Amino acid sequence: MKSKAVDIKQKITILLLVLAVTYSNAQNSEENAVTKENPSYSVNWVFRFPSEKHQKKGWLTRFLFGKKNTFQITKPVSIIALDSSTYTILDQGAGVIFSIKESKSDVLKAFKRSKLQFNSLVGVCKLPNQQLLFTDSRLNTIYEITKNKKQLSVFNKQINLQQPTGIAYSTTTNEVWVVETKAHRISVLTRDGKLVKTIGKRGIAKGEFNYPTAIWIDKRGNVYVVDAMNFRIQIFNLKGEVISVFGEAGNATGYFARPKGIATDSHHNIYITDALYHTVQVFDFSGNFLYKFGTQGRGNGEFWMPSGIYIDEKDYIYVADSYNASIQVFKLNTNE
Repeated sequence: MKSKAVDIKQKITILLLVLAVTYSNAQNSEENAVTKENPSYSVNWVFRFPSEKHQKKGWLTRFLFGKKNTFQITKPVSIIALDSSTYTILDQGAGVIFSIKESKSDVLKAFKRSKLQFNSLVGVCKLPNQQLLFTDSRLNTIYEITKNKKQLSVFNKQINLQQPTGIAYSTTTNEVWVVETKAHRISVLTRDGKLVKTIGKRGIAKGEFNYPTAIWIDKRGNVYVVDAMNFRIQIFNLKGEVISVFGEAGNATGYFARPKGIATDSHHNIYITDALYHTVQVFDFSGNFLYKFGTQGRGNGEFWMPSGIYIDEKDYIYVADSYNASIQVFKLNTNE
């Protein structure tokens, strides 16, 4: 009974947030434009992929023929990048992973050869040997793709997972951390897919979760988790101990409505995409709000329900602009 009451309360909270955020977006578009910078940092739009021209062509094709082309980006949800010319896109709409190099895209050969239907791709990460791991939340499986990108296999053969979503690799501990959204916990695996430990259970206390989703691990070994239905971010050390917790539900700057992706830059600032705000909010390591960028729309620097986010070593910021069917790339600049 308690669980049902919690779920009803969450639905009411989400409904109120949707109404509040819709009103807020309509009233505060000018404010959004102003707060994209702060005295120390600024974010500049660089480019989008595919270009606006190719986007319109893709939308027209789907409208006329009513079909999803697996070679056309339709709903990108996650991204990892080597640099601004070489990156990998996980596309939930097309059910495939795209490899992008020098503005040319191709579906990984492993997907072309596979007979499986991936209807709920969510997270992707790269291992040191260039192999990829990705999750499908409906298949309850982590898949591994070989270095040559031609073959895939089940990574979690020895354990059962409950709706795996976000996934990240720790270069500090050589472990794979995966979010089990349905189980309200994090599972930590060895490089061979063996279970090391689990972290968390359903609840509102520190170290507990309520439908967690995205995860990010920085070079120091700190682990950042989007505790989605608790409307907060939890940060753990490499041992799985809670370092800090920040965030709450609301319709104002610094609050969360529908937090999705998470990443950190070289200054240890934390970037969170919010699908209902159609923006990216940036916080310092202590959880203090710094600035935000992006407003609702289809133009450059505008988002429509963004989800995944990735930041490379040169502080290029890649945002999976899901319902605009594109990746938008920004560059962080310091004004110090």
